[in-house]
Amino acid sequence: MRLGKQLTGIAIVSACILVAGCSVSTRGGDPNHPKDVEIKTPLGDLSVHKGNLDPKAAGLSEYPGAQPKKSSDMDGDANANVNISSSMFGMKLVVLKYQTNDSPEKVLGFYKKDLGKYGNVLDCTGGFNMTFHKRDKDSDVSCQGGSSKEGYTRELKVGTENNQRIVAVKPAGNGTEFVMVYVRARDEKETM
Repeated sequence: MRLGKQLTGIAIVSACILVAGCSVSTRGGDPNHPKDVEIKTPLGDLSVHKGNLDPKAAGLSEYPGAQPKKSSDMDGDANANVNISSSMFGMKLVVLKYQTNDSPEKVLGFYKKDLGKYGNVLDCTGGFNMTFHKRDKDSDVSCQGGSSKEGYTRELKVGTENNQRIVAVKPAGNGTEFVMVYVRARDEKETM
């Protein structure tokens, strides 16, 4: 399943859970494909922002000369910032896709330094793997897990299972396609 469809699925399921007594607002895009959606309910809030997002939303620097990667989905956006907040749980997910003419090694070198400000950076091969375990929320990220269905061959990871940043790369023509991901989850005792 594609990352864009997964984000849309998360947003739809979350919206269904939070529907009672809600207000919905949309901005940007067109009526069939808004760029921003905000849903507020007595149980919690959900916001989805799509389009050209700043890498600072993921806590990372912009790679010099990189261009946002367009999705092959109907709306064309490969980037999203999803926030779910309630008294019982919360989650923030930022996904940004880019492309550059530089090699995967050069992109990885840049982001290894950038991610280093958050702790020990793992260099994993074999694909994009974002593990997420509520029971092990304070465990350091690891390279264990499945393989990428989107063709990413190498990734850098830093943080804990429930507060992590990932940069994954794959060759694309004479350059590189890469994705930056930030995911943070909390339970009812934590704040974001």
